[in-house]
Amino acid sequence: MALSPRARWRLDQIGKKMSGLFGSRSEQPRPQLCPACRTLVGANATKCHQCGANLNFSLAAASRSLSGLMPATSPATYAILTVSCLIYFVTLLLTVRESGFQGLSGGLFNIGGISGEVLQRAGASLPWPVNRMEPWRLVTAVFLHAGLLHIGFNMWVLMDIGPQIEELYGSARYLFMYVVAGVGGYVLSSLFGNFSVGGSGAIVGLIGVLLAVTTGRRSAGMQMVRKGIIRWLIYLAVWGLIVRGIDNYAHFGGLATGFVLGKIMIDQPPLAPEERTRAYALGWGTALIVVASFGMVVFKIFGGG
Repeated sequence: MALSPRARWRLDQIGKKMSGLFGSRSEQPRPQLCPACRTLVGANATKCHQCGANLNFSLAAASRSLSGLMPATSPATYAILTVSCLIYFVTLLLTVRESGFQGLSGGLFNIGGISGEVLQRAGASLPWPVNRMEPWRLVTAVFLHAGLLHIGFNMWVLMDIGPQIEELYGSARYLFMYVVAGVGGYVLSSLFGNFSVGGSGAIVGLIGVLLAVTTGRRSAGMQMVRKGIIRWLIYLAVWGLIVRGIDNYAHFGGLATGFVLGKIMIDQPPLAPEERTRAYALGWGTALIVVASFGMVVFKIFGGG
């Protein structure tokens, strides 16, 4: 018995679904791009013929997989923002659990305030004898904040200048510079015996990077950026003099560290495969150090006494 065209089409669709269900349906594999050098390689290749990068287990491949979960522009800046806000929220909950909403009744600067005991347990930077024995505090303090106004101002400045520097250096090297500048700030601060938290040292370090990039360059654009940087530094200096509790040592240490990094590192995204490999190593190494540092905090709280 002859079948109508519509009936034949339906049977064909059922056949395709059944073949796919039992694994007999096959599709032609497509070529892929090397995540390190962006060269077109074979569909079944496991290593790039151009740069030699492993397509499945390299740092470049891991970065490619992670990039699907992050914003297309300024992913490292948004990651820093997200981690800082999440950690602030956790420390706020711990403060509320231990002492109630005391931060809501202490004036503008204490709104959403985190207790000093919670900050100390969570990884605040302490005087150098303690930091020398617990060096992870130099990293964790960069992501801790003492109050709502504190984190709000820092994250506002981060989102203002961070994407520009991330675009200039690439996400991996930018993350490295942010954390290292923050650590440099807290090294100096702890040498002067300060108890301190916040990302401002790292953010001032980013300003130091821009100061280094614009130094000696006479183009109109660079001069304009430099004038803006100097205004920022003046504002920060005045703010540090008139507001109690500002850690000027962390700011100066971050600024100096950022300036040195800006002079050492090339102010352009990595282009060659070797440059990309080094950049990925810096970025992933920095991320692992941040995770390990907070892992030490958790261990100290729950397992190390």
